[in-house]
Amino acid sequence: MSQTVRRAIDILEFVARSPRTQTEVGEHLGVHRSTALRILESLTEGGLARRLPDGRYAVGHRLAGLAHLALEQFGLKDVAGEHLRALGARCGHTVHLAALEGDRIVYADKVDPVDGVRLYSQIGRPVTLHTAGVAKAILAHLPRERADALLADCDFAPHTGTTLTDPAAYRRALDETRARGWSVDDGEYEDYVNCVAVPVRDSGGEVVAAVSVTALKAKADLDALRADVLPDLMTTAETISKELGWRP
Repeated sequence: MSQTVRRAIDILEFVARSPRTQTEVGEHLGVHRSTALRILESLTEGGLARRLPDGRYAVGHRLAGLAHLALEQFGLKDVAGEHLRALGARCGHTVHLAALEGDRIVYADKVDPVDGVRLYSQIGRPVTLHTAGVAKAILAHLPRERADALLADCDFAPHTGTTLTDPAAYRRALDETRARGWSVDDGEYEDYVNCVAVPVRDSGGEVVAAVSVTALKAKADLDALRADVLPDLMTTAETISKELGWRP
């Protein structure tokens, strides 16, 4: 990659976070203001950047339009698939991808372990909101009104001894999930499995999906999943989010 192209990309990422002055761009690149201005002018002529009335530079409308068109070429499942399979191969457990679709959260993809027991979950089917780790990972990061709307028809029925059947207790679990950045399913639908789940964000920073690793308790309990799997899971979810356009 040429130095000019690299600098142009760096500038676009820099001004995308917040409008910047010519001086700030030069300092960020470590170049003279005139060099920064030359690249900024080229980006502005191409519509990829724009000069604001106060003299600062921001992302151009053409770039926003191109980004919108580009998103249509990248489905969540297409972006995530390779990363889910790689995660499954490394951890040896079941990997799920769940997506927020309208008023439902559904399983969008699933990777079964090669030599393990296959779980009940099916691609395209709704998740059980009050038990699934992926549901908690998504609901915890939605606006309260949106989460409440999704949970409006949830019966909070008991499935195992650890199922959260009290809406207030479930709300506290969502608060904990949001604070730490990941959720758990402690055998809440089937008492012989547990999972950890992490949210996935889109280009606007909104949580639109979640990835989980589900294991038979006989193979890995929650402590083992937290210690041995969670770091890799979080890295995988972050990688998928970045490929969807999210920037921390």
